[in-house]
Amino acid sequence: MKKVFITLLFLVGLSTATNAQIDFGVKAGVNYNSNSIKEVGTDIFDGAQSRTGYHAGIWLRFKLPVVGLYIRPELVYTSLENEVLFKSASKNTNYNFQKIDIPVLLGKKILSIGNIYIGPSFQYVLNSGFNIPEITSAESDGFTLGLQFGGGIELGKLGIDVRWERAFSGVESSLVSGLVGTQNFDTRINQVIVGLSYKL
Repeated sequence: MKKVFITLLFLVGLSTATNAQIDFGVKAGVNYNSNSIKEVGTDIFDGAQSRTGYHAGIWLRFKLPVVGLYIRPELVYTSLENEVLFKSASKNTNYNFQKIDIPVLLGKKILSIGNIYIGPSFQYVLNSGFNIPEITSAESDGFTLGLQFGGGIELGKLGIDVRWERAFSGVESSLVSGLVGTQNFDTRINQVIVGLSYKL
């Protein structure tokens, strides 16, 4: 995480050095996380189905007039959910996890109201768990790196965008259950993000 914050500080310094215009705002929206649970060890889950999650956070935009581009770092809290069948108990359960996302996007304005962008997304899983008593605890291995790209439009202070996000690697996770003991599984972020933003 230290490297992420150093990168953000570098971007702030770069924007100041180039006298770039800075915009700031808030954002929120919905996330659709596709089939993202995969087995690492024993085959313990079946039929992972996606559900809609949500996100909320803040964003900055550093315009770089020299090259006609901008850099947009964000700090976003995201909550996601999948429904799976836990085979050993023959029960459906929801797998919930919450994470902090820090995408750092390189973007370009199109026709004064449109935007396209792409960039890495640094992600840290804060918490995860299942909602049946047969699984007593679940842990995830925290940090992962992904890619976001997409586009949107801005009408005055309001903006709406659609993005696709894919993790470069899975998050190694484990669960503890009286039925199967400690088992490993893999969570790979793969989602469509629809966001609404407001420039302050």
